[in-house]
Amino acid sequence: MHRQNCNVQDNRGKSVFQILLIAFLAVPILEIYLLFQVGGVIGAGWTILVVIATAILGASLLRQQGLSTWTRLNQKIAEGQLPPTVLVEGIFLLLAGAFLLTPGFFTDAIGFLFLVPPIRQMLAAALLRRGMFMASSMHSTSYTQTSAGEDKSRPSQPHVIEGEYEDRTDKD
Repeated sequence: MHRQNCNVQDNRGKSVFQILLIAFLAVPILEIYLLFQVGGVIGAGWTILVVIATAILGASLLRQQGLSTWTRLNQKIAEGQLPPTVLVEGIFLLLAGAFLLTPGFFTDAIGFLFLVPPIRQMLAAALLRRGMFMASSMHSTSYTQTSAGEDKSRPSQPHVIEGEYEDRTDKD
């Protein structure tokens, strides 16, 4: 029975690798296709201008959304909470930046979707519900997330280990 569980995990790992391989091959082909199609309609110069404009607009929106998310994160931490949804949103903002820096219309569309706060929050909450990210803390407070995506904190007892020690360093 243990052997079957290992095979399931191996197959799942292979399927993720296959999906990533297909994505790494398909996305550049799709981008080139879209660039040619748009270039054929509006011209090469305008296509390059639109790609540059979307990168500039995306960078501006990314900065604004990043600062907003950073502010929310700091507020939650000041309240003694570690909000996993906000942390995962930060990951989506990093992905948005990577997609927006990649020249092309398809990646720009995905990057702009990640910049829309309700979409980003919904995706972050969905990933947390599926257990794709785990939140933990090194401090004496543990954190949980409700099904509605709200962060709840509950103090836990600090872990104290009592004992004695002897300093064995040479004192010459």
